[in-house]
Amino acid sequence: MSPMNILKNRIPLRQFAPAAVLILDSLVWFTLFNQILSNLVDSMALTSTENIFLHGIYYAGIAIAAVPGALVSVRKRENYLFVWMLFGSFMTALPVIIISKQIYVNALILGFAGASVGLGLPSCLAYFADSTAVENRGTYGGIAWSAVGFSVLGFAFGISSLGLSTLQTLLALTVWRAAGLPIFFVLSKLRGITEQSPSRPAYGAILRRRDVALYLLPWIMFSIINFAEVPIVMKGLKTSFAEQPWLIDYIGFIEFAISGVFAAIGGVIADQVGRKRVVITGFVIFGIEYAVLSLFSEIPASWYVYTVFDGIAWGMFASVFFMTIWGDLAQTSQKDKFYVLGGLPYLLASFIPVLVNPFAQGIETTTAFSLASFFLFIAVLPLVYAPETLPEKKIQERELRDYVERAKKAKEKYA
Repeated sequence: MSPMNILKNRIPLRQFAPAAVLILDSLVWFTLFNQILSNLVDSMALTSTENIFLHGIYYAGIAIAAVPGALVSVRKRENYLFVWMLFGSFMTALPVIIISKQIYVNALILGFAGASVGLGLPSCLAYFADSTAVENRGTYGGIAWSAVGFSVLGFAFGISSLGLSTLQTLLALTVWRAAGLPIFFVLSKLRGITEQSPSRPAYGAILRRRDVALYLLPWIMFSIINFAEVPIVMKGLKTSFAEQPWLIDYIGFIEFAISGVFAAIGGVIADQVGRKRVVITGFVIFGIEYAVLSLFSEIPASWYVYTVFDGIAWGMFASVFFMTIWGDLAQTSQKDKFYVLGGLPYLLASFIPVLVNPFAQGIETTTAFSLASFFLFIAVLPLVYAPETLPEKKIQERELRDYVERAKKAKEKYA
């Protein structure tokens, strides 16, 4: 089935445009802001303990702010998101305005920077989910993430080409974040108010649901394994390409491009055959790539295999785990809390490389990759029992529509 058939009942542009602008502006901002702040902390003359402390403050700010940030009413969400974007613009510029070597001043800035992410990111994703229908949410999510991936890639090339410093990059990112404000404001007002009064389940009630637990458990396992392996992967890359260090950045750009392409592909497949198959396929690919590294990490070609597989798997995961699955599980309930619970494992696991990095040199590469491969295959088991979140009725309707279209084409051909 072609992607155009999936979008046959496409969402009106007026309804989806504000969500598209919000997602593109916010996810590009978050991806780059997160990396720049990490680089800023790493560039300071800090002890290992101070480095961990400052990184920890940032991620604690995200986690603490995300929980109350999801309590905003659906009717007031657009105004709330506008204020959130304004706050994010201010926080992006703050490290440029206040330059201090005092650790507690920097801790305060990083804590508020984390809050500027956590306060609105789940609601941003929930707003996207509310702007899409379940039968094409994967496709729209994949396209959105693909646009984000290529925008981040273009931003990175621009920074590199212009030779921008970290502070100059923050100013450019402030402009990017602020530019989305008037566009989102105008488009959201043109869209009008959507009448919604969904139920608002408590966090405990959501966690007690079997379907949520069966998707959340493997997602937590993956997030921990993936980020724990980051310092080990970097060590392996530096060893394999010691004489060609520029190749490390080159490989990173290739992976980003591949993930952008496969985010769109993964989203289309998720709307065709269901989310569960895409997720299981992603886990299998991740398991295979780490198995390849555990056996052949000393061979440079294995890192190219890893790059391709990692890009494919990340792209497919992005379209489903970041954009789609939590909105599906929420069904007609308010979706913000579902995206909080789905997003926090990934966001908080981003702190793990900071903890592992001081010990990376002493960790046996082959053993680490073998364990990662083993646990990723184990993580598939809960998914076997997880229900499909794309309604079976929607799959059958699409198959029937596809059959009718093929029948019409065959009739025209032989008429």
